[in-house]
Amino acid sequence: MTTASAPIDYLEQDLTEYTDSLILTKDSRHEDWDTLGFQAKAGDQFRRAQIRYVGSGATGDHAADSRTIPSRGFTFSNMLLPPGGEGPEHTHHDVEEAFFVLEGQVEVGVHRDGEVVTRVLGYRDMIVVPAGVPRSLKNTGDTDALFCVIIGTQKPQLPTYPETSAMHGVTRD
Repeated sequence: MTTASAPIDYLEQDLTEYTDSLILTKDSRHEDWDTLGFQAKAGDQFRRAQIRYVGSGATGDHAADSRTIPSRGFTFSNMLLPPGGEGPEHTHHDVEEAFFVLEGQVEVGVHRDGEVVTRVLGYRDMIVVPAGVPRSLKNTGDTDALFCVIIGTQKPQLPTYPETSAMHGVTRD
């Protein structure tokens, strides 16, 4: 029995094809080093790759990326952060963001009024940062860090970079 809340494509598409459209494999993903490439203007340590699965997060408009599942209520990607690499201090004003470490270690910073508290997360550790709270990331290990990034909305607003962020004033173009 189907319900009225089921997506239209579920009701109209062959069930085998529909099921296959919901699955994304590791082999079908790619590391997109360009989507956040503008951040390298603030230093090479900000170079990192996004590996998209559901939606595109707040990194830009990737709606035409046929390798992803369109977001219906959240975004999910992996981030690859080389040793010494950083995700600069930024704030998502509209949505919470979660980081779940799969490989390596990531130092997460939570910022307020010039103060920062850091914690090092490792394999299967997670932090959920509420909307409006500035956060940063740094790979403090000697191997690549791979972690999941989950953002709790279909299409988040672009983050802002406070004056204390190395990205403050850096433009996307």
